Amino acid sequence: MHFGEGKWYPGEMLPRWKYSVYWRKDGVPVWKTNSLLSDPLTESKYDNISARRFILRLAEIIGVDKSHVIDAHEDTFYYLWKESNIPHDIDPLEYDLKDPVERKYIASLLDRGMGEPTGFVLPLGWNFKKNSWESSRWEFRRNNLYLVPGSSPVGYRLPLDSLNKKRFDAFEGEFSLFRETEHPIEYRDTYYFFSAEENEINDREKNIIGTAICTEVRDGIFYIFLPPLKQIEQFQELISYIEQTSKELNIKVVLEGYEPPRDKRIMSLSVTPDPGVIEVNVHPSGKWEEMVDKFMTLYDITHKCRLSAEKFMLDGRHTGTGGGNHITLGSETPSKSPFLRKPSLLRSLITFWQHHPSLSYLFSGLFIGPTSQAPRVDEGRDDKLYELEIAFDQIPDGETDQLWLADRILRNFLVDLTGNTHRAEFCIDKLYSPDLESGRQGILELRAFEMPPDAKMSLVQALLVRALISIFWMNDYKGRLVRWGTNLHDKFLLPHYVWNDINEVVEFINYNGLDFDLDWFKPFFEFRFPLAGKINVKDIDLELRTAIEPWHVLGEEVSGSGTSRYVDSSAERLQIKLKGLTHTRYVVTCNKNIVPLKSTDTPGEYVCGIKFLAWRPHSTLHPTIQINSPLTIDIIDTWNKRSIGGCRYHVAHPSGRNYESLPVNYYEAESRRVARFWDYGHTPGTIEVPPEYSSGGRFFTKVESGQQYEDLPEFESYDENIYTFDLRKNRK
Repeated sequence: MHFGEGKWYPGEMLPRWKYSVYWRKDGVPVWKTNSLLSDPLTESKYDNISARRFILRLAEIIGVDKSHVIDAHEDTFYYLWKESNIPHDIDPLEYDLKDPVERKYIASLLDRGMGEPTGFVLPLGWNFKKNSWESSRWEFRRNNLYLVPGSSPVGYRLPLDSLNKKRFDAFEGEFSLFRETEHPIEYRDTYYFFSAEENEINDREKNIIGTAICTEVRDGIFYIFLPPLKQIEQFQELISYIEQTSKELNIKVVLEGYEPPRDKRIMSLSVTPDPGVIEVNVHPSGKWEEMVDKFMTLYDITHKCRLSAEKFMLDGRHTGTGGGNHITLGSETPSKSPFLRKPSLLRSLITFWQHHPSLSYLFSGLFIGPTSQAPRVDEGRDDKLYELEIAFDQIPDGETDQLWLADRILRNFLVDLTGNTHRAEFCIDKLYSPDLESGRQGILELRAFEMPPDAKMSLVQALLVRALISIFWMNDYKGRLVRWGTNLHDKFLLPHYVWNDINEVVEFINYNGLDFDLDWFKPFFEFRFPLAGKINVKDIDLELRTAIEPWHVLGEEVSGSGTSRYVDSSAERLQIKLKGLTHTRYVVTCNKNIVPLKSTDTPGEYVCGIKFLAWRPHSTLHPTIQINSPLTIDIIDTWNKRSIGGCRYHVAHPSGRNYESLPVNYYEAESRRVARFWDYGHTPGTIEVPPEYSSGGRFFTKVESGQQYEDLPEFESYDENIYTFDLRKNRK
């Protein structure tokens, strides 16, 4: 068990936590005695005497001079200055939990005593030339070691810049991920002792070691801060020395600090918080049975922890938590990665995803588009596809020994608008990065998948990716990239066209010899596009479904924590679908605007998207446009000039009720959704309608000179490619 440091987000005072588990593939325990690992939530009985005694004995076991151990003190003058700035009517020793973190920490220091050391530091590093551990004496201008101000562990606050410039950071001998090694992890387990004379001579001859192991007691819990190491053998050896010391002194420890170096012989599982969600990174699976077992186990455990991958919004909408179900693909070693061996495999995946937008939107979260967490290659820049086709021509068919080829050709295309390689639908920042060895792992990450609410739904996503990769490994998928233009969002954010497109994907997989069932995707369809309501009027079926609406990232604004950019979620989108409609007689209006219905392949079936302003946040893209809610939808008989029926859709409670809390379960959420849809409320009385309509699926409105209609706006024509009708525009 390792307690590390997680992500540090702007505006937050401290980094977030990260809990990890590491184990060896060969089954040999990394840490043999579980009873010596402390539980930081329950056990608290140690003090500085234990911390000093532990690190002195550890130095003897490792075989370095224990006189190199240094007391780590807080910077007294800094905290005295901070204490003097506290208001006079506040006693820093009597803080409460609502006070800022720094004030709490100052109070704890004053309560403990400024002269007491915070922890103990032993400079330690591995010398690859001598193949042994080394330590050195740290000397400072102020004689003592004063930590950088803060409340993080001692190891993160060492004043390394104050050391001698000849500092040796022990970063030599980094383990290459491309090294084909199968031998077991071997390390020494013997003790080394040096005389004081030998240590004094070594101190004069060697450079300053710039890494250190630290011991610290916080709230009675004993922590050991591990230094950065480059090879797993040295890490395992250091862990064994710590365990020997722990057993000898009967001290339970918590391991924190730097993580073990990356090595294919070591597996890991980590848990860390992201904004609003808990992120779990599971170890890779070599077989499908392993993946099934992991997903089923993970969902079962999280359910017992009262965690879920779904939530209910204030209006009752059932949606995901926003957490990503990112799928990473690669191999045990980068040299065996299919994307480095055969770059055309990555080209096939990108091309197929570009041809089928449903793969980007059926499994995604609410935030999509060019500024989202995982934009498509054709979102944001119109000329990008032209350049991408040129890049595709440079990728050879079949396998190659040029492992860097895929990354070099495609790195600048698989990015977001800011050039970030991590925020893209196909993320290759760990494929073959030219910057760091840790970025050359041969890994492709698919980031457009949101965590679904059920384990079997998550397995369907993984099975879909496995099927496509197996097909494209045998045969390259080629084709000219489609210039979707505005149809990408106007068309493929509607449920009807997403379902038709995913049907083509299933047909493609079945055609290539794999048995796939379209019904497996019905839960995704109902989850992503929930039914808002439906009515039947004179054998005409009208159905409303929630569609996807891209969110805009607004300009910079000054907020309490600095400069921020809001995301505008004020606009929403619905799909209206009709069956049994006689287009020469009936038209459909929404808030007295004719809906430009698009005929489908089924006779008498029409579909269109309705985009409208649902909310008025304080910061929005169109602050002067009024809210369009509620939506009144009428089916108008043009022969009799009246509405034969309709419905109303409300974005909030129809009676103006303000929900003060989120729904507690699915039933309350469903009741809120049902209350927002009325299967009545159409416009009464006589309605004047345009006199002529075209045949063939397109509507035309002809208005004679000087003639005006009070209820319906004037249109010249409807383009046959219209899929989404923007209700926010003034079309009169």
